[in-house]
Amino acid sequence: MDKLEKYRKLIQELLTRYAEEDVVEDGVEVQLLLDTVRDHYQWLNVGWHGSDYVYDCYVHIDIKDGKVWIQRNGTEEKPAAELVKMGIPKEDVVLGLQPPSYRPYTEYGVA
Repeated sequence: MDKLEKYRKLIQELLTRYAEEDVVEDGVEVQLLLDTVRDHYQWLNVGWHGSDYVYDCYVHIDIKDGKVWIQRNGTEEKPAAELVKMGIPKEDVVLGLQPPSYRPYTEYGVA
């Protein structure tokens, strides 16, 4: 399996596990958007809770230029650390949610 296929598989495994553990209210749907053509991956909650519309993107991950970009993490989970533990090298994980000037001071890739 080449590197890109491995990264796609691991991201999908991680987000699927997160989504399966999600507890939602009646009327709210857990969605996984797993775009393996454009390499965009999201875990969302969408629907209605009473009279309130729910649209929450909890985790958004992209693959760009052979690196895994964490674009959003609205959870207490640590997807970057978990992906490293699953086999993605730290230098191939970019915290896109951090300003570019901060990235060199993280333990992850810069771009």
